[in-house]
Amino acid sequence: MFKNHAVHQARSAGTSDKSRIGVNEKMIDWADVIFVMERRHQQILKQRFGISSTNKLVVVLAIEDDYQFNDPELVGILKNALYEYL
Repeated sequence: MFKNHAVHQARSAGTSDKSRIGVNEKMIDWADVIFVMERRHQQILKQRFGISSTNKLVVVLAIEDDYQFNDPELVGILKNALYEYL
């Protein structure tokens, strides 16, 4: 979604075992800020990787995770939700 952005680099990964690309420790270490759609995603990151507010900024976007990857409606919602960070 943010491929070739002039300032920011982004990677996308899921917390589900069924995710096309699953989040991993290397991605967590690479990120300055981690955006999640739901609070439960934040909880999963805490459980799996020990992520806490003291070592990484995790922003919960409060978007229900009911969309397929690259769904046009989701892309629009994410662009609006992430606007202030870009």
